[in-house]
Amino acid sequence: MGQMNRRTVRDLRRGNRSTLLRQLYFRGPVSRQELGALTGLSSGSVSNVVGELLADELVEEAGSVESDGGRPRTLLRVTPGGGHLIGVDVGETHVRVELFDLTLTELARWEHPLTPGGLERDPEPVVGHILTGLDAVIAKSGASPDAVIGVGVGVPGVVEQGNEILVHGPTAGRDAVPLERLLRTGTDLPLFIDNGATAQGQAEMWFGAGRGADNAVIALIGSGVGAAIVTAGVPYRGATSSAGEWGHTVVQVGGRACRCGAVGCLEAYVGAQAVLDRYGRGARGAGAGGAGGGGESGESGVGGAGETGAGESGVGDTDGAGEDQQAAFAAIVRAAGSEARAREVLEETAAYLGAGIADLINLFNPERIILGGWAGLLLGGRVLPRIRAATASYALRRPYAQTEIGLAELGPDAVALGAATLPLAHFLATGGAR
Repeated sequence: MGQMNRRTVRDLRRGNRSTLLRQLYFRGPVSRQELGALTGLSSGSVSNVVGELLADELVEEAGSVESDGGRPRTLLRVTPGGGHLIGVDVGETHVRVELFDLTLTELARWEHPLTPGGLERDPEPVVGHILTGLDAVIAKSGASPDAVIGVGVGVPGVVEQGNEILVHGPTAGRDAVPLERLLRTGTDLPLFIDNGATAQGQAEMWFGAGRGADNAVIALIGSGVGAAIVTAGVPYRGATSSAGEWGHTVVQVGGRACRCGAVGCLEAYVGAQAVLDRYGRGARGAGAGGAGGGGESGESGVGGAGETGAGESGVGDTDGAGEDQQAAFAAIVRAAGSEARAREVLEETAAYLGAGIADLINLFNPERIILGGWAGLLLGGRVLPRIRAATASYALRRPYAQTEIGLAELGPDAVALGAATLPLAHFLATGGAR
């Protein structure tokens, strides 16, 4: 019984630390009196826990404010240098590693290009790049490895959370990549691995366009298409952690071939390469092939031989990856202001995207749909009203009327930031345990 009581007291203390640390992190700087009001903890409990956090150098004093007739109240905040967080973005075309202080101010960055699909086809080189990036950002920032709270890794595909973390890629290739085990050959740092969209979605909910919402979908479009679904403030993962593969919902029966092996997927119509392919086919006056090499008949707005060619718009080669793909996509968006073919492709993409967003609204009834990813932000900046109108035409009227559709606020390259929130979430949940 004594052992049970000791464990209960220890758990209660850790819970109080977690409660206060979260309030300080998201609401600070605040006073001890405000912490009591925010948490419902007694003044004695607040004083004891704050004393521990100050002694652990996780919290620091941040000035004072006048009180009503008494002594000034000391303000408290999380210590930026109280630890470091690392976020890793394993994208379709790059590995990006960023090191942050405890308040998520970026201190160092390292990046290396990848061949698309590299993680599932040949994971060992990708693992090598990640490990090189970890060493590089730690050295560049001057941080001590002992001060690194954890490393979050955001990857494309399904991340199976279990006794061993396995990554199932979105394209045909090597399945069930034991990424954690592979990384353990080169680092002892705590590892937190999740889908990149889920990680970026958590960052948007905490610090971006999702703040204040309990139910939202963060829809991300880049080389791939995915979504983070948040219900009652918690990411929805499904039975085996594969929820959110929005890009592989079907928008056209018997449609274009998708790189996942199916046909008619949303990604095969609104993913960056799919948009480039459609534009390129129209500019060449040809109607063959889809995003992954197949096509379907009866598709409107594709294959207009009489439109202005790619060379006249400045788009150039529409087959590419990484920076080339992003540059070509951005050129199409720019050209839509003056070129009929580019405008037609973007309007068609907005229509497909509206149908996909309507599915999210009808299925999950979110307060907000947040459109992000580098391609999503480019599209949204140009055709967001068209996307909203298309969504309205496909969604149920009342759920649509109650849903805000807007753009992500953390920028086009926020996966590494989102990945850093994975160890941060554990840190806050455990009251600052390392």
